[in-house]
Amino acid sequence: MNAALLIGSTAVLGSLLALWWAVTGARPARAGVDLRDVRRPPALDLRAATLQRDLGERTLEPLVARLALLARRYTPRGRVTRLEQRLLVAGTPDGWTLERVLAVKALFALAGAALALLRLIAAPSAAGVLLALGIGAFGFFAPDLLLRIKTDNRQQVIRRALADTVDQLTIGVQAGLGLDAAIARLAATTEGPLAAEFARVSQDVRAGMRRGDALLALSDRVQLPELRQLVVALAQAEKLGVPVAQTMNVQAAELRVKRRQHAEEQAMKLPVKMLFPMMFCIMPCLFIVILGPAAISIVQNLSRV
Repeated sequence: MNAALLIGSTAVLGSLLALWWAVTGARPARAGVDLRDVRRPPALDLRAATLQRDLGERTLEPLVARLALLARRYTPRGRVTRLEQRLLVAGTPDGWTLERVLAVKALFALAGAALALLRLIAAPSAAGVLLALGIGAFGFFAPDLLLRIKTDNRQQVIRRALADTVDQLTIGVQAGLGLDAAIARLAATTEGPLAAEFARVSQDVRAGMRRGDALLALSDRVQLPELRQLVVALAQAEKLGVPVAQTMNVQAAELRVKRRQHAEEQAMKLPVKMLFPMMFCIMPCLFIVILGPAAISIVQNLSRV
């Protein structure tokens, strides 16, 4: 292998690992503010303040910001909006800010272009250039794939917990609590992504937002059809004066039916998903075990003749 290609590939991969460590690594806890320092502000020393920051904040964070700005400049606005929506639906995972995701996508795209250029200079080959561009394209779309996986897992957890959560809200309402108080109690006594979303609903209501608008914002953040149906049913019940507990009992029963239907649908998809692993992994091994001795005996008999 050419030495220039090896050195360039090592440098690119090293920069990728360093950036990934800086982006996803844990940040040290910052010290609290001393009121005495606020009353008597010391002389401002920008150099000392800069040196007090760790190496990642001084070097890699500006690089991440510039890469994010570059990616935002050349990415269509609609795609950036969809990426923000995906982050919101995924629950805004720790370390997954929009700037970091855009920076990682831009870095992988530049790394793929650099590898393709080095390959073209060192050893011109169409296959090598296409392979380098393919690696860059895979790195560019890898964050989208990971976000989709996180979104699907989170929605699956919410779908499984939704019927039981509605039952808990119904019990609270039937016990004499208002719907807002039942949502606040549910958020304080349970855990999980759905409880966190209801905690945000409670915070929005206490901040002055209408309950219907807060629930609609909840359905927009989760983007689950079952939850949107529940929100619409609660809004209609509040508008028409139907008892909320009765509406939630009906919705809980329908949610259980849909949960069972979703499980049956996933079970019916398993044979199709298992078809290709069986064809390419299990069936060749089975043919070798079954037909191998017969083929060996046939070859031996033919060789004797």
